[in-house]
Amino acid sequence: QVQLVESGGGLVQAGGSLRLTCAASVSATNGNIFRITAMKWYRQAPGTQRELVAEDTSGGRFAISRDHAKNTVHLEIRSLKPEDTALYYCYANVWSPGSGSITYWGQGTQVTVSS
Repeated sequence: QVQLVESGGGLVQAGGSLRLTCAASVSATNGNIFRITAMKWYRQAPGTQRELVAEDTSGGRFAISRDHAKNTVHLEIRSLKPEDTALYYCYANVWSPGSGSITYWGQGTQVTVSS
């Protein structure tokens, strides 16, 4: 069982920056070994489809960094624009010998950029 909890969202003025954090908690049962094989960030604005924002070593305005030891992933968003306003979701792909690969999503953290 894996739970993803995002934090760091909020209201920010255009041109500012934010750092989002996603912490994954893994509950191993029956001695199963879980391995997080990927962590990514997506976002979804009202009336639009969810879109990939950053993965692996994405840089530029959306810089992702991962702490493997702590099962956390951060998203640094720079030079924020009003069009960056969205609900930002953490995604994790977890592999275990018994279940194979399973995808998990967090509840999302709201980012609102004012002009």
